[in-house]
Amino acid sequence: MKKAFRIKDNAEFQAVFKKGKSVANRQFVIYMLEKKEQTHFRIGLSVSKKIGNAVTRNRIKRYIRQAFHEFQEQVSHNKDFVIIARKPAAEMDYHSVKKSLEHVLRLGKSLKKMNRTKNNQDFNQQKQ
Repeated sequence: MKKAFRIKDNAEFQAVFKKGKSVANRQFVIYMLEKKEQTHFRIGLSVSKKIGNAVTRNRIKRYIRQAFHEFQEQVSHNKDFVIIARKPAAEMDYHSVKKSLEHVLRLGKSLKKMNRTKNNQDFNQQKQ
């Protein structure tokens, strides 16, 4: 994921926490802040040392980035997201992380539904 899609500055994190809304499930808390002037979404990641060692924390962050990369077409483009991983995320594999993120993004109404016929057409083309 390109650096333009990431939130790194502490002031930007704090703005999302203070002005944004939050949704959560057992594995993740997502804060969302709408920015009308923005042309693409940005994500900031927070994985505490309570979750595990550096290897575990970096693996979770990689999984989250990859899931957002795959959701790129579906995610609201004019928002900043701050994702906080909770303890159960440490034992999850990539597919579980992706499914959990999809669930929490749908709760926050930030994920558009994909057109099933388009997915089926793409799948059928790949099979041939």
